[in-house]
Amino acid sequence: MPKSPVPARRSLTAAGALALAALVPTAPAAHAAAAPLLVIDTDFPDPDIVSADGTLWAYATNAEAGNVQTASAPSPEGPWTRGPDALPTLGDWAREGLTWAPEVTPQPDGSYVLYYTARDIASDRQCLGTAVSDTPGGPFTPVGEGPLVCPADEGGAIDATTFTDDDGTPYLLYKNDGNAVGVDTWIYLQRLTPDGLGFAGDRVPLLKQDRPEEGGLIEAPTLVKRDGVYVLFYSAGFYGDGSYFTGYATAPALTGPYAKSDEPLMNTENTGITGPGGQDVIPGADGDWLAFHGVLSEDPLVRGMYVTPLRWDGGTPSID
Repeated sequence: MPKSPVPARRSLTAAGALALAALVPTAPAAHAAAAPLLVIDTDFPDPDIVSADGTLWAYATNAEAGNVQTASAPSPEGPWTRGPDALPTLGDWAREGLTWAPEVTPQPDGSYVLYYTARDIASDRQCLGTAVSDTPGGPFTPVGEGPLVCPADEGGAIDATTFTDDDGTPYLLYKNDGNAVGVDTWIYLQRLTPDGLGFAGDRVPLLKQDRPEEGGLIEAPTLVKRDGVYVLFYSAGFYGDGSYFTGYATAPALTGPYAKSDEPLMNTENTGITGPGGQDVIPGADGDWLAFHGVLSEDPLVRGMYVTPLRWDGGTPSID
């Protein structure tokens, strides 16, 4: 998922007005819809959220605040406080400036593993690396002599996320960056070793782009299981304007087959937020929330973080 600024493509007037209105927080009723809340109104794309000791930690794509931006809050609605760069030093294999879509995962021993996308010097492709820390806020220390995943002939790899199945088995999901080289973009699933730093099996393709509105790519996977159904969220379209959207696909088994929903979960039209995507699910005792970014400005490109309750009808999600 490219993260660097791009030329503007459309007016932001309507989205900007909605974002301003969303700054007034309204607590959702038990079964009532609530407008998404803009909780970080500066550039904070591709948010990943981790809960640790009663605090939510958010991580985002590089910006002026560093390679891996951070913020923390007591609840999804905030208030969110910006923190330091979680990854001030990249692995030796990586070049500074293109550190995208981080994912932080707690480990059984109490440590944390950070999966990050960066530019591989050798192949000049975006690839996935790992780093470790004893605390969720970091700083994280890169591990390994090279990237964890780097299929250069398939465009590289981006947008790592993790999933732990009911039996405790950990998995990594990611996208081959095929749109960078004109090939299919697949979301893959691969079993991790218990420490989260290597693989214990071959990758399994789950889903690829196959609809016109996807603009030749899908990316940003998030996998959860609800009511016995595996639900795979993804983003598609052009990340920098109103064509970007969040879809989902469901399956009865971890490895599929996954069937895409007929309608997107979120797009510019049904939220009033320009290009909602890069999502993550925040589980909670009182129900799930969804964190995602939306375009606040197209030139320069600025994407703020929103949150909204995520509702379920069995294995079918909605934000209504």
